[in-house]
Amino acid sequence: MITKEKVDTYIEKIPPAPQTLQKTLHALNEGELIKAAKIAQEDLALKAYLVELVNKPVFGFRQKVTDISQIFGILGVEKSQQAVYNYMISLLSPAKWQLFKLNKSSFHDLQAELSTNWQKILTHLDIQDKDIQNAITLLPASIIVSEALFCEKLDEVAMLRSVHDIDLNTILVRLCKMDLFDICETIAVKWDMSTKSAQIVQAASGIKPLEDETVNNLGKWMHLLLFFTLSKPLYIEAGLNDFIEFHVEYVGDIYEDFAKVMEIA
Repeated sequence: MITKEKVDTYIEKIPPAPQTLQKTLHALNEGELIKAAKIAQEDLALKAYLVELVNKPVFGFRQKVTDISQIFGILGVEKSQQAVYNYMISLLSPAKWQLFKLNKSSFHDLQAELSTNWQKILTHLDIQDKDIQNAITLLPASIIVSEALFCEKLDEVAMLRSVHDIDLNTILVRLCKMDLFDICETIAVKWDMSTKSAQIVQAASGIKPLEDETVNNLGKWMHLLLFFTLSKPLYIEAGLNDFIEFHVEYVGDIYEDFAKVMEIA
């Protein structure tokens, strides 16, 4: 058993946002894209990350974009905030993944796909809310933390997976009494993100409905998006598809709309 204290200790190791990131996010919160770009330009690692991220094929830019002002201008405030949060998450990424067959490139692809498709969903729902927009960044962060927790008990995880036909999220609960979505909430608190962001991700579990119908509806869309993304060949091979159980009854009322937004044949 991995005690809650050990889980808390690990999450406490998540570094707070460096000063440059804090200033960049503050400027973005104020809607000052030009100021945010000037600040972000000072952090060479952040600049390199943003250039690599937005030039992923999923973003659809025909020519390589390298200027931070241009990147922020194209993305707008909400997407730029999300990109900076994604960078913060990349700082946590292990040099070598042990349980999940991921690397720097495939993890960045995962971040980009989730972010881009979440934006498609919010555009479809006519929602413009930075807290809702940023909620999607918590899922990749929790995968990194889960990887570290699983690595504490690799032999036990392997045994449970070989004997029982259960998803990794259930195994995570058995090991530390927290699931993927609880970890998301803990990270949200650590990073001073909104309560709304954490609630949406908890609702995305499919088994933790809230009284707020708007939050529940967004949770349904995120649940479908997570399952849709992790069911792609790259992430099946990485072992991420074994992470969560798909609750079809939870999302039945929006599945057709989701398929249209994602252009699923």
